[in-house]
Amino acid sequence: MNRFTPGSPAAAGFRMPPEWAPHRGTFLSWPHKEASWPGKFAPVPGVFCEIVRHLAPQEEVHINVRDEAMEEEVRSRLTAAGIPLGKRAGPGAVVFHHNPTNDAWCRDHGPIFVQRETASGRSEEAIIDWGYNAWGGKYPPFDDDDVIPTRVGKKYGIKVFSPGIVMEGGSLDVNGAGTLLTTESCLLNPNRNPGLDRARIEQYLADYLGVTHILWLGDGIEGDDTDGHVDDLTRFTDPSTIVTVVEEDPRDANYHPLRDNLERLRQMRDQDGRPFRILTLPMPPAMYQDDQRLPASYANFYIGNGVVLMPAYHPTTDAQAQAVLAGCFPGRRVVPVNSVDLVWGLGSFHCVTQQWPALPGRPTS
Repeated sequence: MNRFTPGSPAAAGFRMPPEWAPHRGTFLSWPHKEASWPGKFAPVPGVFCEIVRHLAPQEEVHINVRDEAMEEEVRSRLTAAGIPLGKRAGPGAVVFHHNPTNDAWCRDHGPIFVQRETASGRSEEAIIDWGYNAWGGKYPPFDDDDVIPTRVGKKYGIKVFSPGIVMEGGSLDVNGAGTLLTTESCLLNPNRNPGLDRARIEQYLADYLGVTHILWLGDGIEGDDTDGHVDDLTRFTDPSTIVTVVEEDPRDANYHPLRDNLERLRQMRDQDGRPFRILTLPMPPAMYQDDQRLPASYANFYIGNGVVLMPAYHPTTDAQAQAVLAGCFPGRRVVPVNSVDLVWGLGSFHCVTQQWPALPGRPTS
């Protein structure tokens, strides 16, 4: 692919760290849109409490709320769940931001952080503020969500780069060494950037995330309203290892698309021309709500400091997926958390989180 465009963040040395790099914290947007979980919203805030419970002991948790009244409501809920809220910074801190949101999918509307080391040896961070249109204009309004990265940058005095194209955090995954995974079904969909072809999209990804090698999978899973986000399919677990979901039942609609993705992965090479170690994750049994197929996938895990939050759906396949992920993350606890209610919103733990990488050599507080 082409070199970085002069004047771009990547040309200035900025790169997106991988998710397993040490975090300063994790961003969440507290759920409030009942229409995202029709008839089943009540359990969802409790699932978010569990996310905070497992992440907060080892990193900051930053929560976007509408206003002071919503902050107090969330504080009360977390306190009732036995989650300490005393610290202001550093591991254990739960920090509230009065940033109104339209919905809770912070992976796609939250800030994506990039970092560089300056000529003087100082670490520096910036935020990439992609455009956001709720997965091709499916769920308006989305104006509040679209400005979250800029609001975060303003609060912390962090430089913000705005590429001017639509891109969601769940549509891409990086290995931290120069390679990015994405899907044709999402990024080439005309409901995002109809004026851009594959080569132009690749150039934007290179210029703003600092990647040099882009790998394309095909279609997503049934029930995924994002048009095939890669975080429901295939994830890096270290620079040379990839986990990907497979469906064993040939009668299932996911069987052929996931087999196609697996075959593509087996032919792919990393930024240095080396093959990847490919591991497979099972798919849980097909799940439905109100006759709608749900995008339940074990690939939608979230990597935090010392912990991996794994969505749990069914005891047998949960155990199989946990064993695979435990082998990938020997320094972290793989914690299954029930996602049966959360996935009715058509996403799970990776979809509602966005990491804030720690700057090398700086205290997280």
